[in-house]
Amino acid sequence: MPTGLIITIIIVAVMIGLLVLLYFLGKKAEKKQAEQQAQIEQYKQSVSMLIIDKKRMKITESGLPQSVIDQTPKLMRRSKLPIVKAKVGPQIMSLVCDEKIFDQVPVKKEVKAVVSGIYITEVKGLHGKSQAPVVAKKKGFKAWVEKMQEKAGAKPLK
Repeated sequence: MPTGLIITIIIVAVMIGLLVLLYFLGKKAEKKQAEQQAQIEQYKQSVSMLIIDKKRMKITESGLPQSVIDQTPKLMRRSKLPIVKAKVGPQIMSLVCDEKIFDQVPVKKEVKAVVSGIYITEVKGLHGKSQAPVVAKKKGFKAWVEKMQEKAGAKPLK
């Protein structure tokens, strides 16, 4: 057998092994996420709160309790989380917000939020108009390319 064929067979076998490993790791992570979601659903409650501030910050700088910081994995401590500082009753708290709704959370407004522990899963405006998320204006080359695509008919008009 030529050596090129042997090397190709070995590379294909390694790739198949990696794909099988990733498949099983993905299934395990999916199962773990389903359990966590069920636990969040079990302990959720509606709370009225005044949102003071919201930022994306590292968990070590967020003002969350030390026990929460100690429980997070080492790699997760470097990443930035959506943190919301809110006044719940007479107490000011730092809460972790769901990434999906972070842009919808109004600042300096009173809202009705669904909270599970220190995790905000849903926000509804209580007083005043809810503001639409701010869309960043495209500048320079990207705006020009998008404009040319619209003129050429490659993208639907807005």
